[in-house]
Amino acid sequence: MAKPNLLDLAYPDLAAELAAWGEPAYRADQVWGWAWGELATDFGAMTNLPRDLRARLGEAFTLAGPVPIARQGDGEGTEKVLLSLRDGQAIEAVLIREDGRRTVCISTQVGCPVGCPFCATGRMGYVRDLTAGEIASQVLHFARELRGAGERVTHVVVMGMGEPLLNYDATLQALRNLNDPRGFALGARRVTVSTVGVVPGIVRLAGEGLQVNLAVSLHAPTDALRRELVPLAERWPLADVLAAADRYASATGRRVSYEYVLLRGVNDRLDHARGLARLLRGRLAHVNLIPFNPAPGLPYQPPDPDAVDAFRRELVLHSVDATVRRSRGVAIEAGCGQLRGQRADGALEQPS
Repeated sequence: MAKPNLLDLAYPDLAAELAAWGEPAYRADQVWGWAWGELATDFGAMTNLPRDLRARLGEAFTLAGPVPIARQGDGEGTEKVLLSLRDGQAIEAVLIREDGRRTVCISTQVGCPVGCPFCATGRMGYVRDLTAGEIASQVLHFARELRGAGERVTHVVVMGMGEPLLNYDATLQALRNLNDPRGFALGARRVTVSTVGVVPGIVRLAGEGLQVNLAVSLHAPTDALRRELVPLAERWPLADVLAAADRYASATGRRVSYEYVLLRGVNDRLDHARGLARLLRGRLAHVNLIPFNPAPGLPYQPPDPDAVDAFRRELVLHSVDATVRRSRGVAIEAGCGQLRGQRADGALEQPS
C-alpha cells in the first residue's frame, strides 16, 4: 500500500500525529516549515530534526509530488508542465511570468465533470478529484523552479483542469496549507478561485473567512443560452449564481470577477453585452472578457477583435467595469480552456 502524503495533511493533523508519537509540540512547526517553507522533498533534508524522527517520518509518509514528464514554453514567459500522478493519471499546470508577477495556474481534478462544449478539459470527461497535496504540489513544483532563479510564486489562480468547488474540501485544504504563515505563506488575496457557478460551494466559501478572490464563469446573459454553454446551468440558474456571488462579496468585501468567454456568433453581440450589463450593473463586480482560445475538436471560433472591443465598450457605457483578458500561452495550448492533461503533439520538451 502506498504511504500517505504528508502534503495532504492539515497542520492540526500533523501536530496530532507527532504528539501521538511522543514528540514535543514544536516539532510540528519544524516539519511543516521544511515541507511548505523550505520546499523539502526528502525527510533526510530536515537537518534540525533527530535522525530517528526523520527515519520514522520517512517510514510513515512521503513528500513526493506529481512527477513532471513533459514541459513546453512559449518563449514569452509562459510554461506548461505535464505532471504524472501516483496512479498514472496526468494533469497540466501553467506558470505565467508577467510584469513582475509569477502566477501559477493549477488544476483540481483529472478532467472535468462540467463538460462545457468550448473547453478542451470539458471534452475529456471526468476521471477523479485531486487530493489536497496533489493540488498544492503544482505550486510547489514551480516554486522550486523559481527559487533557482531567485524568484518566488506571487499569485495562484485555480483555473486549470476541473471545477474546484466540486472538489471543495481538497481545494480548500490546499489553499489553507499554501496560505499558512508557518510555511509557504501565500497571501489569500493573491489567490483566485474560479467556478462555473456551483452555488453551494460559493456559499460555503463565503463562510470560510479566507479572503481569496472569486471568479464566476457566466459566458451568457440568459439562462437559455447559458444552458447550452454551461451544462451545470440546468441545476443552478443565473439568479441563484448571482445571489450566491453577492453573498460572497458581502461576506468578504471582495469584488467578484465574472468571466465571459466570447464565442464568434454565439454570445458576442451587443445585445448580449446589454443583457450582461443588466445582470451586473450595481453589483460589486468586474467582467473579464476572454476571446475564445481554439483547441483541437472544439466547434467554435474566436470573435472578431472589433466585436470584442465593442462588447467591452457597451459594458462600460452601461456602468459595468470590464477588461479584455488576453490569454497567455495560447500557442502552446496553455490558455484558458485549452488544458487537456496529455501530450498535445510531439513538440513537448522533456524536463531536464
